[in-house]
Amino acid sequence: MTAQASDAPARWLSLPLVTGVCVYGGLLALGNRMLADPDTFWQIKVGQWILDSAAVPQADIFSFTMQGQPWISTQWLAQACYALAFSVAGWAGPVILTAASIAAAFALLARFLERRLDTFVVLILLLAALAIASPHFLVRPHALAMPVMVAWVMGLIATADRGGVPSFWLLPLMTLWANLHGSFVFGLVLIGAIALDAMMRVERPARVQLLLRWFVFSLVALAASCITPYGWNSLLAARNILNLGAALSMITEWRPADFTRFGAFEGVLLLGLGAILLKGLKLPLMRIVLALGLLHMALASARNATVLALLLPIVLAAPLAARFAQPAILPANATRLRSMVAIAALVPVIAITGFAMATGRYAPPSGIAPAVAALKERGVSRVLNDYDFGGYLIWSGVPVAIDGRTELYGERFMVDVDRAMTLKRPDALFDMLKSYRIDATLLWRRTPAAQLLDHVDGWKKVFADDNVVAHVRDPSARHPAEPEIKPASN
Repeated sequence: MTAQASDAPARWLSLPLVTGVCVYGGLLALGNRMLADPDTFWQIKVGQWILDSAAVPQADIFSFTMQGQPWISTQWLAQACYALAFSVAGWAGPVILTAASIAAAFALLARFLERRLDTFVVLILLLAALAIASPHFLVRPHALAMPVMVAWVMGLIATADRGGVPSFWLLPLMTLWANLHGSFVFGLVLIGAIALDAMMRVERPARVQLLLRWFVFSLVALAASCITPYGWNSLLAARNILNLGAALSMITEWRPADFTRFGAFEGVLLLGLGAILLKGLKLPLMRIVLALGLLHMALASARNATVLALLLPIVLAAPLAARFAQPAILPANATRLRSMVAIAALVPVIAITGFAMATGRYAPPSGIAPAVAALKERGVSRVLNDYDFGGYLIWSGVPVAIDGRTELYGERFMVDVDRAMTLKRPDALFDMLKSYRIDATLLWRRTPAAQLLDHVDGWKKVFADDNVVAHVRDPSARHPAEPEIKPASN
């Protein structure tokens, strides 16, 4: 037995565990930052509905603009897990669950890398991944899918490195992924690219047979992805997101990466490019294709930065190993060391988790709570809200005009709402107020529509602070001053 093989268990219980514990503790220390996404509210609300109904959503029940329209949640399992965690430990529950999931993803990544690379190189890659992905560490379903995504790609890449065919034992990961988050479609797409990479590593006579076996695996993986309450409709739901067109640019997470300010993402990219130029790293053709594909995804949409951070090191591991791999040193007391590290890792995890649950210090931002309370006092039921406020309104039991379920509303409705809110077409605002029988609004104070309603007869301001303003329909309200309409700039 070689030193490398004998040392593998000990190293697995050292660097990966330490990585997982550090990431877990660090995320819990971030506290409320992971609850900063307004969509967290409706995600948990949907999960509570799933648990209470013992069913998954088939139609919208939270808005008045799309009520009864077909809507399925490909994230149903993650939402149910979050709701269950919330019922057990309050807001600490979803935070702990998210932290554990992200920590598991980084522990798996560390395990994959440390088997191939020197520890110093592994640490650099892990730190780079953390720097890129950290802005997206939020209590949302994509976080629960992270370790599944990493494990899936690890399995495919490791198989390609050997010039083999993936094991069918990977398929449960695809089924789990398909029930956690809609990004499972990306996992299916990767099969083709990685299959070509595997093909190029074997002799020509064996390539056709290898590709056929990968093709069979891809078909079975496709079938495995349909093992959801929605069947093959889960695949079609992903198409609805891609068909949003112009509406995607209105959603922050779908916008291209912003380099107007220097940040961690840009810094890591520049350092990585510099290192490649300095060391003259050479990549196989399909690894170049995969790397460029991941980079394009991250540049085209900010939400994909996490995908780049977690998967690019896996794609580059084998080429980097050819340049930086170091022989492992076998500890004399490997078995004893494994046990000690495992026990030592459990102690801080239990302590940190217990402290997080006992203190109960986690809570999402609730800056609009007074405004929502003011509207609920007046018994309103059809609130025209800014996109960011939909989650909290759903959480509060108030029907919404729009929220983060963009695939439900579609491109046309999203564009119409944007034109109404920004006064790019002022008629759109009054058309929407009339056609949907709006009896109240809840908007950012800076929103042009909110500023206009301050001067429109029949609308009364009932709440305002530095950030948010609420109006209700009141036929007796009169405003003598003529409004100055300033449409938002493009």
